[in-house]
Amino acid sequence: MQTVRHSEHTLRTALISKNPALVSQYEKLDAGEKRLMDKAFRPDSDLFGPITLHSQSDWITSHPEAPQDFEEFFNDPYRKTPSPQKHSIYIQCIGLLGNTRSISEEYVKWLKGYCEAFFYGLTVKLLEPVPVSATRCSFRINDNTQNLQIHAGQILKFLKKKKPEDAFCVVGITMIDLYPRDSWNFVFGQASLTDGVGIFSFARYGSDFYSSHYEGKLKKLQKKSSSDYSVFDNYYVPEVTSVLLLRSCKTLTHEIGHIFGLRHCQWLACLMQGSNHLEEADQRPLDLCPICLRKLQSAIGFHLKDRYKALVRWVDAESTDTPTVSPECSREDPLSLPKPVEAFKEWREWITKCLAVLQK
Repeated sequence: MQTVRHSEHTLRTALISKNPALVSQYEKLDAGEKRLMDKAFRPDSDLFGPITLHSQSDWITSHPEAPQDFEEFFNDPYRKTPSPQKHSIYIQCIGLLGNTRSISEEYVKWLKGYCEAFFYGLTVKLLEPVPVSATRCSFRINDNTQNLQIHAGQILKFLKKKKPEDAFCVVGITMIDLYPRDSWNFVFGQASLTDGVGIFSFARYGSDFYSSHYEGKLKKLQKKSSSDYSVFDNYYVPEVTSVLLLRSCKTLTHEIGHIFGLRHCQWLACLMQGSNHLEEADQRPLDLCPICLRKLQSAIGFHLKDRYKALVRWVDAESTDTPTVSPECSREDPLSLPKPVEAFKEWREWITKCLAVLQK
């Protein structure tokens, strides 16, 4: 295990900059916001810590990248910024996300609410869910895992065509595994920053995906023609759990962060760290370090206190009429189940600490 530590001076410069205009911008933050942001370069901080590497296969080790400080982000001529005309994040569900249509609809609403809080100040809208057949994408069975996969790049083209006029970005979400090209095994997601579209799969976040008992395995693809998508009529969807929801929220906000122009974080433990595998993704925090938080704040313009309070409200607003299904029920038979937020409780306590610093 290895710890990536930067000096206080390096972190201060990454956060505040040496550019007089950006330093002045930072000084205009209210006292509480500066107090919280300054925790980035306080070695005794219990809110923001260094990055911990657990193996040589971790992202930073295997994918060397130049770090992006606030100044570089702010001056990037290619990054996308929301405007009054393009102020909405659209979510496009492809296929079902739950084992009934009712669960799927509720799951998308949970993700919508989470994104509204995380990207506080932007509007999040849902596009009408579509089946895989609507995308006209290629699909296959993975040779290694024997599960269904759909072509990520072709879905990006579909999303680009559907992008509404007021969209800052359109993100597709699915419980079907993805592949970017024939030679690749799989990909968790793929995005076009230029077009402001992305597609992300939560299929491998189910608790049973890597088990020998995984029910989504198919031995043979019986395809009558290139337009025959009947294999998706009853494809396997993992059980909705708190951990699955947490992982979905992490992936969705991380990838939308890239569309804003945030590159992989190499400063502190942060949601924007890259990840090569599920274990590494699970070790990432659910929220942003101060350097990445300042980037997002400058792009959207929220007050930190308002954003953190919105995130707490999302955790606390446990739905009481969320449908689920028992093994004996059909795909359309709903029962009642609250929103599963158990996995978010520790993070909620962390946000409460952040709010305490902001409100001193």
